[in-house]
Amino acid sequence: MIQKIEPEHRNVLGGPLRSCCRSPRTGFYRDGLCRTGPDDGGRHVVCARMTAEFLAFSRARGNDLSTPRPQYGFPGLKPGDRWCLCALRWLEAYEAGHAPAVRLASTDASALDVIPIDALRAHAEDADEAQGTEGGGR
Repeated sequence: MIQKIEPEHRNVLGGPLRSCCRSPRTGFYRDGLCRTGPDDGGRHVVCARMTAEFLAFSRARGNDLSTPRPQYGFPGLKPGDRWCLCALRWLEAYEAGHAPAVRLASTDASALDVIPIDALRAHAEDADEAQGTEGGGR
């Protein structure tokens, strides 16, 4: 049997996708990476640092990320936690003036299908460290 090998996931800067957070364990696949696949209808690809303002915004939009849901192994998020957000939710928060900071090195390149790179850069918490990774690691 031939084993299918997944191509390496890339970040929005063109470098290898780095871990977003392992505590709480995030990502659609709960492996710490904001990567997507065929089962991820929400495209959980933006690594963001939660703020009280964003958590309140998300709750008001019907997605309560603060309340623990032990039956799903979800601890509930608090300000300061990193989490892989759906690209469209982050864009919605950005357009409403409530976007949380993002980690570019941990945000999957597929986010660029719906979010302009300039919007992500304007909210980057790792802009200085990530500048050297553009173009595949220059």
